[in-house]
Amino acid sequence: MPGLNPNFPRRNFHLEIEKQIKVEIEKLLAAGFIKLIKHPTWLANIVPVKKKIGVIRICTDYRDLNRACPKDEFSLPNMDILIDSTSGQGMLSFMDGFSGYNQIKMSPKDAEKTTF
Repeated sequence: MPGLNPNFPRRNFHLEIEKQIKVEIEKLLAAGFIKLIKHPTWLANIVPVKKKIGVIRICTDYRDLNRACPKDEFSLPNMDILIDSTSGQGMLSFMDGFSGYNQIKMSPKDAEKTTF
């Protein structure tokens, strides 16, 4: 079954961490950012990351999914080139990846591969 790699078995967490994980997952469910499914084909472990202010942020370990995806023949452009190419433009926008979740819609057919 893809995504179920014996090299990355299901993680067990300390009871206090599990409680914090549950709270975070309930917040994501309530906000509609994630949904419950049964019998996933793919499965990824979660990685709780403790923030400086003491709260837990839930990250997902997608190493198996990354290995299974075809590699792009074209590398990402250099950030300096991207920024230089914006000179003379009226506006420049960046996504804030530091203060919270950024939800980008994905194709429904690919959503099953992001199960955790």
